[in-house]
Order: sequence, then structure tokens, then C-alpha cells
Amino acid sequence: MEIKANQIVPISEANQNFSKVARLTDKVGQVYVFKNNKPMYKIVSLDFCPEIEMTDDEKIDFVARRVLKTHKNAFLELAK
Repeated sequence: MEIKANQIVPISEANQNFSKVARLTDKVGQVYVFKNNKPMYKIVSLDFCPEIEMTDDEKIDFVARRVLKTHKNAFLELAK
């Protein structure tokens, strides 16, 4: 397992400022929460790791959100 320095978050920071950890996860895809200087938890963005089990409705919502996000400008142009 290769962990980059920008993916490491101490457990105290994760506990005190989870929104910052969530923003970092959105930016880098996944972060590792360290406890006692060892990786203890892994937080993964669904955009980064879509193989997490989901219901069919959740999969449709996920794919639709990704398509809309990726092609937002094209959809805005078509809406004119």
C-alpha cells in the first residue's frame, strides 16, 4: 500500500474537523486516518472508488451525477 503525504490525516484532526477531511478526500480521492502513527482508517470518495456496493437506484444516481458533472457545460449549452 502506497500512501502519499498529502493523503495522511491524524485522527485528532479528523475528529475535530471532518469537513476539512471530506474536502481533502474530494480533492485527492482517498485519505488515510492515522492513529498512533499508523494508518488505521481509509476514507474513499465514491467518485474515486465506485465498486462499493450500492443498490440499483444508488448506482443510477451515482452515474447520473458523474455524467452531469463531467458534461455540465454541454448540458448548459443545450438548455439555451
